[in-house]
Amino acid sequence: MRAPLIQRSAMPGLGLSAGITLSMLSLVVLLPVGALLWQGAEFGAANIWDTLNRDRVWAALWLSFRLSFLAAMFNLVFGVLLAWVLVRYSFPGRRLLDAAVDLPFALPTAVAGIALTALYAPNGVLGSLAADAGWKIAYTQWGIFLALVFVGLPFVTRTVQPVIDEIDAEIEEASASLGASRLYTLRNVILPMLAPAALTGFALALARAVGEYGSVIFIAGNIPLRTEIAPLLIVIQLEEYNYGGAAAIGLAMLLISFLMLLVINLIQIWSRRRIGHV
Repeated sequence: MRAPLIQRSAMPGLGLSAGITLSMLSLVVLLPVGALLWQGAEFGAANIWDTLNRDRVWAALWLSFRLSFLAAMFNLVFGVLLAWVLVRYSFPGRRLLDAAVDLPFALPTAVAGIALTALYAPNGVLGSLAADAGWKIAYTQWGIFLALVFVGLPFVTRTVQPVIDEIDAEIEEASASLGASRLYTLRNVILPMLAPAALTGFALALARAVGEYGSVIFIAGNIPLRTEIAPLLIVIQLEEYNYGGAAAIGLAMLLISFLMLLVINLIQIWSRRRIGHV
């Protein structure tokens, strides 16, 4: 017997709930993306290429995606470690630390940028220490990296925490009782179970970092070809009423982001299938 096209659910009102969901999805996601594509189509492929084929634009795109990827990789490692500590260990101040993880969610990005600049500027508390050691953080790519790490860390930690909480400690004890080392247990038992959630957190942190603006412009210095991010170029184009140029850069960011997230999703699918066959 052929399975029905739409499976019955315990929740009533399938038509109404599906209609509301699709309407909100269209308003929040599909229509803005469609408007961007329409603006790009009106601008023309030749004009889009002329806008993108400039050293300043390529440098901004490379800087934004490179640092976003590196910040997301850092958050992937440190965020998983932080989640593990918060779930598996009890220590004074744990609840306070757990609450502080959500601070980037609640703090306005402009306030975060000002705070980071005040800390890491050459005359700041941490920036002066770095200056004494011969390093400069604010108004360099290091400052952008720190800002992107700050805004992206909660995505990894909060995504992985529930998964760690569901992993029974008896699994680790059983592995140890069979003679496995801690490194072997971590690599072959724990990490495969955490991989799908960790990759989801990585994708969320990457997506947030690519489009981040408020917390970066204060600490970046915004020097063309050096510390200028792609979202700032879009704002500059809008301020000059060059909506076609802004759409061209936005389309480039949309395409690159889509390809990166597609690769991450394919890795997630492979990871889930691998766990299912183990």
